[in-house]
Amino acid sequence: MPRFSVIVPAYKVQAFLPEALDSVLRQSYTDLELIAVDDCSPDACGDLIDACAATDARVVPVHLGENVGLGRARNAGIDRATGDYLVFLDGDDTLAPGALQAVADRLKETGTPDVLIYDYARAYWTGERVRNRLAHHLTEDGPATFSLADRPGLLNVLMVAWNKTLRRDFVERHGFRFPPGYYEDTPWTYPALLAADSIATLDRVCVHYRQRRQGNILGTTSRRHFDIFDQYERVFTYLEGRQDLERWRPVLFRRMLDHYCAVFTTRGRLPRDSRSRFLRRARAHHRRYRVPDSSRVPARTRLRHVLVRFGCHRTYRTLSFAQRIRNRLVRRSGPLLRKLHGAALQLHYRTQLLLPVRADRAVFSAYWGRGHGCNPGAIEEKARELVPGLRTAWIADPEHHHTVPTATRRITPGTAAYWTALARSKYLVNNVNFDRRLKKRRGQILVQTQHGTPLKKMGLDLQERPAAARSTDFASLLASADDWDYVLSANRHSTLVWERVFPAGYTTLEYGYPRNDRLLQASPVDVARLRESLGIRPDSIVLLYAPTHRDYRTSPPAPLDPERLLRTLGPRFTVLTRAHHAYRGPLCEETSARLIDVSGHPRVESLCLASDALVTDYSSLMFDYANLDRPVVVYADDWDVYEAARGTYFDLREFPPGAVARSEDELIDIFATGHWRGSRAAELRSAFRARFCGLDDGRAAERVVRHVFLGQAGGLPSVVPLEDRRPVPTAGASERLPEQTPVQLPAPEKTVQLLPTEHWTH
Repeated sequence: MPRFSVIVPAYKVQAFLPEALDSVLRQSYTDLELIAVDDCSPDACGDLIDACAATDARVVPVHLGENVGLGRARNAGIDRATGDYLVFLDGDDTLAPGALQAVADRLKETGTPDVLIYDYARAYWTGERVRNRLAHHLTEDGPATFSLADRPGLLNVLMVAWNKTLRRDFVERHGFRFPPGYYEDTPWTYPALLAADSIATLDRVCVHYRQRRQGNILGTTSRRHFDIFDQYERVFTYLEGRQDLERWRPVLFRRMLDHYCAVFTTRGRLPRDSRSRFLRRARAHHRRYRVPDSSRVPARTRLRHVLVRFGCHRTYRTLSFAQRIRNRLVRRSGPLLRKLHGAALQLHYRTQLLLPVRADRAVFSAYWGRGHGCNPGAIEEKARELVPGLRTAWIADPEHHHTVPTATRRITPGTAAYWTALARSKYLVNNVNFDRRLKKRRGQILVQTQHGTPLKKMGLDLQERPAAARSTDFASLLASADDWDYVLSANRHSTLVWERVFPAGYTTLEYGYPRNDRLLQASPVDVARLRESLGIRPDSIVLLYAPTHRDYRTSPPAPLDPERLLRTLGPRFTVLTRAHHAYRGPLCEETSARLIDVSGHPRVESLCLASDALVTDYSSLMFDYANLDRPVVVYADDWDVYEAARGTYFDLREFPPGAVARSEDELIDIFATGHWRGSRAAELRSAFRARFCGLDDGRAAERVVRHVFLGQAGGLPSVVPLEDRRPVPTAGASERLPEQTPVQLPAPEKTVQLLPTEHWTH
């Protein structure tokens, strides 16, 4: 029994069918059967299917005696299917490379749900590919599986069969079949989603949906578009007598009317003499299926529904025409207005560039307009303390203004005040790049603080990593680096990387990272106060789970099940989960007082202090956290994929800051047996700290401020030796847990021995 039965119906698609079949058979995941259904196609589709079956035993050819249409051709494939899951693919579309492996992995992660919904991209005949604009509904945030009631927004995603895989026994148990006629996906998809006890999503493009220049069935002018009425009659027939589904009637009623409006207004679908009859049929359905609905409906949608209700097809067409004209004017005038506004701001900026630089002004920013924090935040605080008369400003989006200290001016990006600050401030400090239109002036000093010790490839090294580089403009990247006067480095490894991947004439300040000063200066009282503010019990052992960004994903990876971890470890443990700043929203749903999402917390340093151990994958946070001399556990379950997509400067598994887990079971075992803070983990952490934490002694910000702002290149605070530092102890992990069953850790000879520093970046 294969894992997947991929069903591909074919009718008049001989030019595209070989590519569709190859896209299935060349998948890296091979546990499948390909059921290719020749729907009595008059072209060579049948011969192409037979030729494919002759070369690959996984191909099951099915030849129908008469043309029955797409829906019933799929039914013929379902009748022959033996796989656990049904996957549908139209004969002119293709599966993306690696799609079935991703689907199989997600099914395993989510516990074999009834339905898994994945994403698609439109593949135009010009070669352009555009991802589904509603992809945000497919986020993998929250529970692994859910019902439609938990995520009703999924009804906005295209209601087709080929962006979903369904468990075959689920389909057979409910007797789902495709009906004849156009829009056959409608009475298949809605009942399937409504009936599913468990639904999951995969935030990945798995299907390339071909947009043909000609020949698309739904793009042809035909009275067969009237089939849509029969299909929605089938949907509402499914609801009859099912009291548990009554709540969905208003939703499906609105979806039905929206679908009718889309067919009616799409040019080229309905014959000209059939428009009034189409709207009369729509009006009849409006009267038949209308139910009381307290939902808030946009005014424009409400107007469309009223016009359908009264069958005002001429009024509808007139208003639709007027709306198209209005939209066209807005599209044309909107960019013009934005250009005029932008031109006015640039004129203001050019004028400010003619005025003197203000020696007492400094402007700071971090992470593209996020709140006060990271290295720039620590420098800003220390500069206000040490530099007499300095006036500081912080650039941040309005939603982050509350994080900026009251003594610091708040500036919104893109405003006149923003451009004035960039033009007139002597000091410009950021952990990313400022606006590319910045014209650095003589007398201005630009400090690039960076925001982590580089494990992953950076800068020019990304030229060989297109999946990670995407649309990076390396010429602009180097032009920005030419403006840097100083670059901060936390260790020799970072220095060697920065100077190679950002080759420019700046001065490297190898002083440690200012943001880590707080980790070395905090007291037990500070830790207790932070834990109390987060709602953590005083005796709780707190694990901070903070995975890093994946360049090939739009939603945060969630390979770890924190609920399972908590169930196994018992009531004394608490897990804090934090999504990378590149993602929006929480990393997980808070299901108990011991599972707390802290993705929105403004200061990651506070979370480090509040926790007893860090669980991460490849995040640079591990380098900062090691300064606390607290346990770090590396969860490297997808190292090979991450290394292939992004690339790293050294094999973290060979030189980790603590225990390494390659699966969730190993991770749980590491904590259950106490190895996370055993002698071997401490030995690994000691070697890691010696390599990367030698400069972070709690006075990095002072060294930077005295050098950059006060011009004291000499006589800076000396670095406190690593062995003389006393980081604040943990609050909840004072008792040792017994070490029991050993877990797989790197061999000592590969992890303890330190190589000369010049070898570590090659």
